[in-house]
Amino acid sequence: MAHTVLMITDESDTVAERVAVELIERGVPVFAINTADFPTKISMSAFIETGSGGWRGIVSTAHGELDLARVGAIYWRRPTRFRMDERMSAPERVFAYGEARRGFGGVLTALRQSGALWVNDPMAAARAEYKPVQLAEAARVGLDIPRTIITSQPRAAHAWAKNLGAPIIYKPLGGIWHADEGQVRVLYTTPVTDLNDLLDPAVAHTAQMYQERIHKACEARAIVIGDTVLAVRIDAGSEQGRIDWRSDYDSLVYKRIELPGELRDRLVELHRRLHLVYGAVDLACDTNGRWHFLETNQSGEWGWLNLKTGLPVAGALADVLRKGPEWAR
Repeated sequence: MAHTVLMITDESDTVAERVAVELIERGVPVFAINTADFPTKISMSAFIETGSGGWRGIVSTAHGELDLARVGAIYWRRPTRFRMDERMSAPERVFAYGEARRGFGGVLTALRQSGALWVNDPMAAARAEYKPVQLAEAARVGLDIPRTIITSQPRAAHAWAKNLGAPIIYKPLGGIWHADEGQVRVLYTTPVTDLNDLLDPAVAHTAQMYQERIHKACEARAIVIGDTVLAVRIDAGSEQGRIDWRSDYDSLVYKRIELPGELRDRLVELHRRLHLVYGAVDLACDTNGRWHFLETNQSGEWGWLNLKTGLPVAGALADVLRKGPEWAR
């Protein structure tokens, strides 16, 4: 009997549904849970003892029961925050939340030690969220990266930029979405047009990342799934879109492409070193035809690329998840 693939996501995730359909067509059982439903709608009893080889037990939901011993792969697609009983006091909810994370979340995480494949392992994913880690590993595997400084010293930023002698951009280290007093602000990549702005004392308020601005011919998103690399060229029809294509989706044109073999190999090796099975890589190709690694997103989206170009990501993910423990070895 085939192992079960456990999907961690919410009910609105139509992208995960495409992977589930591919798995079911391959004869692989799929069980989906929304972590926000623990412990109000989902319950768990898990057991371990000396010599047992790992955790065993049952996760119970309104739709059925999951045998933890049958889980061979986990698609950590869109985890959501636990919802605690509102009848508890605020300190009680904080305590209960921590216990849920360490208990329920800990048992699921420990399935990796029993041979289950994680896409992606939460601990590896958390480490890969640090852009300095990504850039260091990318440089080690021979990928071209933009010249970069991370600093909290205005004079150091100014001196670096003057010495670089090329246009630069500011890029937030934590992605584009940021909470701001009850609202969500979007921080896109921003060109630095006046180097004297780097001398602003506000630069010292936190870590700042500045990079050489690549003179782009085009960009690409490359989806790395194990040893497979699927890529889509992205051409922006507006100036803002050419600076950061996420800022102007309406201006974008997509085309499936094959990346150079050496570049594909280096992207696979990068993700192997980061212990990531899946990654959505942003690349920029300069006007000399040279590809530059910008970042990898361990939970990056791919659904719209599938709709625009037919990029077969769901099938590639299903192939890896179907292998489960075999692939993990």
